[in-house]
Amino acid sequence: MTTLTRRDLMIGGLGLLGAAALTACTPRTPPAVPVPSSTSTAAADASGFLSRHDLTGMDAVDIVDHLDQMPVAERPTDLLASVRADHLLLADAEQELAIPLPQDRFYLSLAPYLDQTHECFHHSLTTCQGELADEQIAVRILDEVTGEALADGQRTTFDNGFVGFWLPPGISGTMDITYDRFSSQGAFSTHDEAATCLTTIQLTDSRSAGDSLT
Repeated sequence: MTTLTRRDLMIGGLGLLGAAALTACTPRTPPAVPVPSSTSTAAADASGFLSRHDLTGMDAVDIVDHLDQMPVAERPTDLLASVRADHLLLADAEQELAIPLPQDRFYLSLAPYLDQTHECFHHSLTTCQGELADEQIAVRILDEVTGEALADGQRTTFDNGFVGFWLPPGISGTMDITYDRFSSQGAFSTHDEAATCLTTIQLTDSRSAGDSLT
């Protein structure tokens, strides 16, 4: 794990300013987090923030993976975490912290569904909940320009019903998803300001009418 450096951090002592926008899955963008003039103060504040939430020593990628894969019953109730196209936005009752994500990676969290879903644009690592938790699904992700398979195989959804993929930025493509006898396809994008939460792909029964009667 990589310890955050001052250069990597943007922090604002904003209290609960962004809490409303960070609760549950976020459908729209909240106000930007201002950058303070003192980077040394920002680094110290950031270190304290991460320590309060047992995230010391983790960079943005580590935190995203850790929180998204955390069992729902163990989710922190005092931390809000929202994944954006280029940064991770964290908030508690005292302050907000924005940590840049690597420029060559985009995090997309997918929650296919059968019957129930929810509106989502920015994935919340501590509050979002999908329908299919801890289930085996097959996912094939294709770059629409190159045809390259960016992912192709079995994945187990996390306890929150999502499964996350680190993808190249600035591309568009399709996802083919199969769960048991159900399947579907959907589009995705990793361009600037693209959604980091995909909850609109409904899986349908792939059996024919004749098969269903046998």
